[in-house]
Amino acid sequence: MSVALDRIFLDVEDPFIFPPYHKAAREPFDYYMFGQNYIRPLVDFRNSYVGNIPVFDEIREKLQEGHNVVLISNHQTEADPAVIALLLEGTHSHIAENVTYVAGDRVVTDPLCKPFSMGRNLVCVYSKKHMFDVPELVEMKRRSNTRSLKEMALLLRGGSQLLWISPSGGRDRPDPLTGEWYPAPFDSAVVDNMRRLVEHSAVPGHLYPLALLCYDIMPPPPQVEKEIGERRVITFHGAGLSVGPEIKFNEVTSTCNDSEEAKEVYARALYESITAQYNILKCAIHDKKGLEASTAEVSLSQPWNYEN
Repeated sequence: MSVALDRIFLDVEDPFIFPPYHKAAREPFDYYMFGQNYIRPLVDFRNSYVGNIPVFDEIREKLQEGHNVVLISNHQTEADPAVIALLLEGTHSHIAENVTYVAGDRVVTDPLCKPFSMGRNLVCVYSKKHMFDVPELVEMKRRSNTRSLKEMALLLRGGSQLLWISPSGGRDRPDPLTGEWYPAPFDSAVVDNMRRLVEHSAVPGHLYPLALLCYDIMPPPPQVEKEIGERRVITFHGAGLSVGPEIKFNEVTSTCNDSEEAKEVYARALYESITAQYNILKCAIHDKKGLEASTAEVSLSQPWNYEN
């Protein structure tokens, strides 16, 4: 907390302005390790799991071959990037350290978030959920998003890029009636834009569904808030991460009649895979089934525990 407060106050005195594409700041101060070390004590590794390590191996191989990979994911907390990296650091450190996150404006403007965001590779965008919060800023936000899309296209043209994006446009929230958490619905237009960016890059590209369960560690407010400065609550808890096999657009949309139907079908296929994986992680962590929650589709492991 002492280091975190030092970095927060430093930024208040001399605010860092994030460009459309931000490369993780690793020196002279290593903001990446700062974020890792801050979140690490909150993760109960005894009750945490990674699903489908062989698919992460496949992703690593694709990147080494110069291909682009996009992880289509749900989004649970501000700590998601650190949780992903912590669960993968022992087996896939290259993936852990080299993901570029498509990030909303909140994490690059909130004084508490900024030092943690500085340690990640980010493409900064304004979420649709907050696009109209201040009407006078709508045009500025749209222009900024256009610049960010151009930066993303440039990155993809270079190859060997690993991008993470949550097409829901924000963090998952519990059902107001049942209190149950589940992945928020996807915006099919976001999925389609990402797919077309990858296809038009002239470099082979692949989209994989990624499920993340870690809301207990740093749950968001029950409802979306307009104002910056939400209350943070942190807890020591198990977390889960799982990736499914690549979902290929042409295969899942072969019977569609038009592009609009294909767009919806493809987004739904990704969402359903993520939801299925999420439910397995929930069974392992919240229902205390552990490794026994594994199925034919999701093989759970604890790679930091050499007995597994």
